[in-house]
Amino acid sequence: MALNISSVSLARRCLQHCRRNYGISAVLAQKVPQDPIQKLFVDKLREYTQKSKSAGELFVDPTTEIKKEYDDEIKRAQTQYGGGKDVDMTRFPEFKFVDPELDPITLEKKQ
Repeated sequence: MALNISSVSLARRCLQHCRRNYGISAVLAQKVPQDPIQKLFVDKLREYTQKSKSAGELFVDPTTEIKKEYDDEIKRAQTQYGGGKDVDMTRFPEFKFVDPELDPITLEKKQ
């Protein structure tokens, strides 16, 4: 008897899950026309992706004004932070820390 009740309960839960899954899949399977704003957004994203792949430059669709502003900012950073002709200001600087030599017994600096 207990086996019969548990199998009926299992069958009911299984049927309920099947109904839910069928209801969800029916909604997802419908071909709904896209929202025009969403379609425009996706089209612009695809267009930007195409342009960024084809452009080998730093910017996509750069204007002379944008390039000039970028160059001015790089020059300002070079003068402010010590960049020169051979220094790449777009790369993160490398730090070299040197540990002082300590006397192993007293742990004081050697002179």
